[in-house]
Amino acid sequence: MTVASQVKTCMSSLKSAQASLESFALSTQNQDAKNLFTNAAQQTQQIVQQVESRIQQLENEEPQYRGF
Repeated sequence: MTVASQVKTCMSSLKSAQASLESFALSTQNQDAKNLFTNAAQQTQQIVQQVESRIQQLENEEPQYRGF
């Protein structure tokens, strides 16, 4: 497995975790838990953006990895 495919697999996992956190925030009635899940989802979004940037770099350096 190439580095590019590993990073893209990681991206999928991050997006899944973010969606779960957002779902938890919506489903709880506890305000403290809601805040915790919302903050964690926002932090995960920031990480997703950084990893997306790295994926773009990888694809620019190695065009054969585009679309995988």
